Amino acid sequence: MSDPALPIGIAGSAVVGASVAMAIAWLVRSLAVDDLQQGDEWRYDVSRINGLRRIDPLFRMLQPVVQGLARLNRNAFRGELPETYRQIQMAGLSRFWLPEEYLGKLQVISLLLTPFFALVCLSQLGFSGVVPTLMLTVITFWILKRQLRRKAETRLLQIKRRLPYLLDLLTLLMEAGSSFLQALQQGVREFGSHPVGVEFGRVLADMNMGKARVEAFDSLRRRLNDDEVGGIVAAILQSEQLGTPISKIFRTQSDVLRVKRSQRAEKIAGEAGVNMLLPAMLVMAATVILILGPFILNYFVFGLGI
Repeated sequence: MSDPALPIGIAGSAVVGASVAMAIAWLVRSLAVDDLQQGDEWRYDVSRINGLRRIDPLFRMLQPVVQGLARLNRNAFRGELPETYRQIQMAGLSRFWLPEEYLGKLQVISLLLTPFFALVCLSQLGFSGVVPTLMLTVITFWILKRQLRRKAETRLLQIKRRLPYLLDLLTLLMEAGSSFLQALQQGVREFGSHPVGVEFGRVLADMNMGKARVEAFDSLRRRLNDDEVGGIVAAILQSEQLGTPISKIFRTQSDVLRVKRSQRAEKIAGEAGVNMLLPAMLVMAATVILILGPFILNYFVFGLGI
């Protein structure tokens, strides 16, 4: 006599096996770097999406989800999208990212962590752990957005630290007889993959593509949106209008940047004493408690007869 549970077990195993096979097939197909075929979309948009599929595995695996969230983000974060796009560029991320798509990627990462949050919160708090789970998901998305801003600020600081050396190199090359384009090409090669080399490499690429020097440097100013970089670009634009040699402009601006860097260092050193005041007071209070604590306890125990 056959076991009546046997057909159910076989059917369940078949369903599980089919599910695993479909998941593996989907994963293999998602990881395959195949370009999308040209359809009714604008050609540049298809090329942009193909570029994202090649450089980002998460986008390649969950492209429909990311793009679906991007359509929602166009309305939900309409006021933040220009600033987010500037931060993406300033952080040195791929130029293929649209701000709403990058936010969609961050939202996908937060949603992928939600089951873990739910497991921890529901096991500890029961059904009332749903609210902490949602809060942790939102906080994760906020932290990822904050991380993008921090990465952009760190990269901008790296650019500002090395920019005087690039300007000195350009000045020496142009005073030695090189043209501006030749000096800029040599400077970009010397700094290589450093952020300052990458950003001025984009300026050089813009000029090679037919942009005027004014437009290329103005794009750099809008991309970095920094007062010091903006001052350099303004000086370059002024030299274009007045005919002033750019080598003199670069020499002057490199000296100004060094002075500003020294001022920033002095400001940080001056703030260090104020920032250390509270930790120092806490350390002193803890030391006083450790030294006088036993004597105070002995007084209350033996002196008062407690």
